[in-house]
Amino acid sequence: MHEEEMQSCWYKLLSAERLGAGPVPGAPERTVFQQDYDRIVFTSAFRRLKDKTQVFPLSKSDYVRTRLTHSLEASCVGRSLGTVIGREIIGRHRLEGVDAADFGAIVAAACLAHDIGNPPFGHAGEDAIREWFKASGLLERYDFTPAQRADFEHYEGNAQGFRILTRLQSPANPGLQLTSAVLATFTKYPRASRVEQELSGNSGKKFGFFQEDAPAFRRVAEATGLRQRLPGQAWHRHPLAFLVEVADDTCYLIVDLEDAARLGFVRHEDAELLLADLAGHSASDGKLQRMFEPKERIEYLRAKAIGRLLEGAAAVFLEHEADILSGRFDRDLLDESPVATPLQAVKRVARDCIYVARPALEIETAGFEVLGGLLSLFVAAVEAGAGMRPMTTRERMLLKLLPAQFLGPGGAPDPDPYLRLLRLADFVTGMTDSYAVDLYRKLKGIDLPGE
Repeated sequence: MHEEEMQSCWYKLLSAERLGAGPVPGAPERTVFQQDYDRIVFTSAFRRLKDKTQVFPLSKSDYVRTRLTHSLEASCVGRSLGTVIGREIIGRHRLEGVDAADFGAIVAAACLAHDIGNPPFGHAGEDAIREWFKASGLLERYDFTPAQRADFEHYEGNAQGFRILTRLQSPANPGLQLTSAVLATFTKYPRASRVEQELSGNSGKKFGFFQEDAPAFRRVAEATGLRQRLPGQAWHRHPLAFLVEVADDTCYLIVDLEDAARLGFVRHEDAELLLADLAGHSASDGKLQRMFEPKERIEYLRAKAIGRLLEGAAAVFLEHEADILSGRFDRDLLDESPVATPLQAVKRVARDCIYVARPALEIETAGFEVLGGLLSLFVAAVEAGAGMRPMTTRERMLLKLLPAQFLGPGGAPDPDPYLRLLRLADFVTGMTDSYAVDLYRKLKGIDLPGE
């Protein structure tokens, strides 16, 4: 790419145009990207992350991370990484009217929201929703398009997150009307659930928007100048989405290791060795030798390891900037960095010891029963309410328990079966772990409502 083309790309990628509101000026003391961050913080969907599974579901320990604390930590890491990258990019291409802090604020806001669409019980919740829809028979009953059917068969929390930000949260606007730069950076998988051909690279592994929300993503892609891979179906990533991926991976791998050591699923000595390998020579400054408490030693090594991971990721990004802008680079930045080998060791421990810890597996397995049970009850009610069959007395009661925003016009189930089921998925996905368990127990008669 020529220098002028790269400069033009960056100006477009940093679009401050708000989805649904057009260009809105910020202020020197609070830029539009900082406003985006604040808007996300004040949403109910973000607050609910405090009771959504990170790794150890429904943990009784006040030390262990939830999705809320993970998202806050990822946003801090993302801000630092984005600012470092921004300073270099601005200097390289002589970008005017742009500050390094703008890069940091965009990445921080996207990181803050990156898990906002996750259902209860973590990734097991996504699996539970997919499997329920596949087994329900509903996808064969209706004349869905292949893409609509794929939305349910491959149900994805990332797509739900885009839906929350652009439609469900503050529906009268609609959505939060975030800037296109933040929404594009948020979308790590800029493709539909069904595409005409298999896509290679990290950005093609999952999908980032449901069919109902495809027009909104197309507007975001156009505003930021994302390059198309398949017309109307898939785009190359926004370059800053690679930094969101780094911040997320850094926090969940290293922090999950710290939490696992705290809970006794990994020995402190093993966690120290793994973190020391990641931190490299920066951990041998003598300060560690004066620490004797395992908690303090691991926290120190965790900070050093995160610093080295970010340093390596930034170097890879800047080295491959032209290929990232053109769409030729679509790999994990950390896999290309000097920490790739020690990071693989951490991933093996996570796979073999942390993510298969008995408490995590027990609760996640129960999540299949809870989410499947709730979907069965409420989908049956809305199907009957839509005139698909006679409605029972219990189904009338269940329909009254369903909040109005998850129904159709006039407070009745939506006549469009695709929208009807999608809104039920919105309802279940938005629940916290505790609320889902509590509602399931009450509706099944296991617990009766108290006074």
